[in-house]
Amino acid sequence: MKCLVTGVAGFVGSHVAERLLADGHEVVGLDAFTDYYARALKEGNLRSLLSKASFTFLEADLTEVDLVSLLGDIDWVFHQAGQAGVRASWGRDFAIYTTSNITATQWLLESARHAPRLKRLVYASSSSVYGNALALPVTEETLPQPISPYGVTKLAAEHLCMLYWHSYQVPAVALRYFTVYGPRQRPDMAFHKFLKAMILGNEFTVYDDGYQTRDFTYVADIVEANIQAAQSHLDAVGQVFNIAGGSRAPLREVIRTMEALLGKSARIQYEPPALGDVRDTFADTTRARRVLGYQPRVALHEGLSAEIAFLRELYQHV
Repeated sequence: MKCLVTGVAGFVGSHVAERLLADGHEVVGLDAFTDYYARALKEGNLRSLLSKASFTFLEADLTEVDLVSLLGDIDWVFHQAGQAGVRASWGRDFAIYTTSNITATQWLLESARHAPRLKRLVYASSSSVYGNALALPVTEETLPQPISPYGVTKLAAEHLCMLYWHSYQVPAVALRYFTVYGPRQRPDMAFHKFLKAMILGNEFTVYDDGYQTRDFTYVADIVEANIQAAQSHLDAVGQVFNIAGGSRAPLREVIRTMEALLGKSARIQYEPPALGDVRDTFADTTRARRVLGYQPRVALHEGLSAEIAFLRELYQHV
């Protein structure tokens, strides 16, 4: 298959592209190198990809590129691009989120209407669409009630995917990721911040009391779900799926595991909850297991060890 991966220089996008190449597919990767975090980190994510003959890289903004031409010979699209970050989505910067998460997705879907070979478009959504659900675990039938502007934009893009399937038969599938971690995790994400601080002997901030829980998902399991969604039968199209790791734990417990793996004590400053942060996440993945064959395989302890190894190398000269 010939595949397009948007946001290919990012955390999940680079892993998806590597897996596709390893499986023998041809990959076109697109990234705009937005300034949400350092370009050098994204270039590092791309390094191994650029050495592969079956990989082509385009530095471009989704809203500006000629997607109709680009999609002319594409079989699978993995739409990982978007503006991340719950806390940064308030205020004037919301315009960045509407452009990157809604407008760009709409233009991709509109262009996909004219893609003659397109068999699947897999959209990277987020557990943020649920907000503070009244009952856990959440299923895909749980009413989405996002409590951050970021969550609102991810849900809007989901709705666009479903609209374009029902109206134009664009074969879209949406995957709601739950707290992804692992090597190449963005520097603004909690595990990266906590582990970096502990490696360097610095203090870090935990918002809320540390007893909030998350359903943590290792990046390789996220990648596997993307491949399964692309290869799935037609009955998966037009659906959303929870993709979670089954490693739900309170943040304090996770930090104790980090301390044990690093052999260091954490220096923690607790602050009040941040606006837009949910208290707990916990996913029911029955639909993904039944329709996609999804089965998370990496336990939290194993995944944390891999992320620690990556971050030790990244910050060895700091």
